[in-house]
Amino acid sequence: MLKKFPILIAASICSNFLFSQNKPEYANPILAGFYPDPSICKAGNAYYLINSTFAYFPGLPVFKSYDLVHWKQIGNVINNASQIDFDGMGVSRGLFAPAIRFHDGIFYVTCTLVDGKGNFVTTATDPSGSWSNPVWLPEINGIDPSLFFDEDKAYIVYNSIPPDNQSLYDGHRTIRINEFDTKQLKVIGDNTILVNGGTDIAEKPSWIEGPHIVKKDGKYILYAAQGGTGLGHSEVAFKSNHIFGPYISYKNNPILTQKNSGNNRKSPITSTGHADLVETENGKWQAVFLGCRPYETDYYNTGRETFLAPVEWKDGWPIINPNFETIQYHYPLPFPSNKIKGAENYAGNFIFEDNFDTAKLQNGWLFLRAPKTSWYYITNKKLTLQLQPQTCAEKTNPSFIGRRQQHLNCTAITQLGFNTEKENEKAGLLIFQNESHYYFLAKTIQHNKPCIQLLKPAKNGEEIIASSTINPNQKSIQLKIEAKENTYSFYYSINNKNWVLLAENVDAKFLSTKVAGGFVGSMFALYGTSNGLQSSTKASFSWFQYSGNDKIYQ
Repeated sequence: MLKKFPILIAASICSNFLFSQNKPEYANPILAGFYPDPSICKAGNAYYLINSTFAYFPGLPVFKSYDLVHWKQIGNVINNASQIDFDGMGVSRGLFAPAIRFHDGIFYVTCTLVDGKGNFVTTATDPSGSWSNPVWLPEINGIDPSLFFDEDKAYIVYNSIPPDNQSLYDGHRTIRINEFDTKQLKVIGDNTILVNGGTDIAEKPSWIEGPHIVKKDGKYILYAAQGGTGLGHSEVAFKSNHIFGPYISYKNNPILTQKNSGNNRKSPITSTGHADLVETENGKWQAVFLGCRPYETDYYNTGRETFLAPVEWKDGWPIINPNFETIQYHYPLPFPSNKIKGAENYAGNFIFEDNFDTAKLQNGWLFLRAPKTSWYYITNKKLTLQLQPQTCAEKTNPSFIGRRQQHLNCTAITQLGFNTEKENEKAGLLIFQNESHYYFLAKTIQHNKPCIQLLKPAKNGEEIIASSTINPNQKSIQLKIEAKENTYSFYYSINNKNWVLLAENVDAKFLSTKVAGGFVGSMFALYGTSNGLQSSTKASFSWFQYSGNDKIYQ
């Protein structure tokens, strides 16, 4: 398929490791784009990792690796629309901060459904197969639950309300623990407060969350995120001789942060935190954690991504990224590369293609909330969407199938087959951050003539930024969105060679987390809508290609 698109050949394909001075290295982030809140566990000789997906479906992707560097998505924890109803939830609500653990032949995932039933646990003996339906845990008053197994007992630790529900300051939270019955999947007894406020309550530490516990050398190490998910984000650690405490704060906290590293440096990695630790097969430790790659101080459209860095234990405390002040784009491989069969490209510069020549969608495609009807299908190497009245500006399930923006500099192209005689019917390529922040490159009808429009949300629907009339006999058309850090440019073509520039240097900050808010990254989506009216019209996409080309990896 590459031979069809010579314009994109300049983007290199990365295998997620390279050689520097004859020493093999890997590239960070290990999962580029919107892959926040990573959690990891080891089972046998393999590692398993999951991420938050909020209101996207399927939810909570499961990745497998043999070397922590090459990853393959093997399934999703929430893969059936009947498991969770996301309708009515904003795109940054839904599934928050999952944790994955393996014990005695069983995988456990705990998670919080925000604006839904709260906390739940689900299990599987094969993480690539069907996970059990969520078992809800109403006794947990909080978020971010994580299981810890200590010999023959299990515990669940989580973020919760302040003591007596009396906040001393904004962001005052606690970390609490309960025993947990793994047979009945139930919380046991009353909770115990392990941490009140954070590292030093006198300094008013905010938003202690995402807790996990490990046991090392007979000591219990509790580590958690602190400081919110922005530039002040960090990871802190506490230690106790007993599972229920008391826990003392590490005197040199935080064990991970970039808040003091200067955000105006070249190609910064910022906002690091929400870490999870894993002991590797060689007895050493590594950490996965979220971070951001802004193109300008604190603007980023790629969301919170998954990074990997070594851990060194000093005086019984885990230190993440011990030999550097800043998180590095490249580290030595943790151990010799052992690439999993079918590993996909998630790091460095790469190209993704889909010719829609498989019966099911490839991994990585996401729906905006869970489909309740069969409004799409793949036949004859085409992905066809039935236009629905729902739009991406609503908190429902529109005809939207998207992939993450994974680079600051990238291009997404698709070929669209779509004809309509109605101005309310539109189909094309969307770059979407949330219900009120997106750009839509659409084919439609205006003044009884077919045209290509660029739209953005407005107070009373959508406004047209640019429009161009096209030949009414044109059966298919190619659409392209090009991201260059703080701008997007929008193109169309009738022959896949000569591109017409519809709009250049459109403000990308409008889709950044700093402007749009929330916890997600931007999505390139194949999308169509009939804007509130019933329709029998369909839109077909013959192929899709994504190409990322960030200078840091060249």
